[in-house]
Amino acid sequence: MRKLILFTVLIGLIIGFFPQKVASEQSGPQVIPDEAIRLRILANSDSDEDQALKHQVRDAVNEEVTKWVADIRNIEEARELINERIDDIDQIVAETVGNEDYQVDYREDVAFPVKLYGDYLYPAGEYEAILITLGEAEGSNWWCVVFPPLCFLDFSFGTTVEDDEGQEKEPEVTETSEEEVEYTFFFLKWFQ
Repeated sequence: MRKLILFTVLIGLIIGFFPQKVASEQSGPQVIPDEAIRLRILANSDSDEDQALKHQVRDAVNEEVTKWVADIRNIEEARELINERIDDIDQIVAETVGNEDYQVDYREDVAFPVKLYGDYLYPAGEYEAILITLGEAEGSNWWCVVFPPLCFLDFSFGTTVEDDEGQEKEPEVTETSEEEVEYTFFFLKWFQ
């Protein structure tokens, strides 16, 4: 009996000194509402230069459009504002890309592939979006939701399940903030 108690205490001590990951508080996946306006940017190719240009366009357009829709609360106002300012978006892209070929459209039938983002699957389909096409538009894309403003989420980090031609594409890896992880020791917590 003494050996059993000693063995149990020894196992408890060993387990107590192994660090345990404590889950940080994090909200569930952000669901895109049915009435949303997206922004999709298609890069010319997957070369480093073309991807860098895509990110420059993303930053310039997103910075401006986010300001425009910040105080808008309904989809009709957002549509009207974007329709009125599509030429401004075109100008922002023109200033960013210089002599590169591009096209800016605002349509209700912009094709999006299936995207897996964390545990949430965003279905493929045609959605209302501002579409910015750079050059041949054969590179990885970036997208977010302009209205309601969800561009702080990096949907490009999700995995494209399959593109329109049935070929699987590599997900684009971009910088994301590190999730804070706290490690505790069971044994020390037990004594506290």
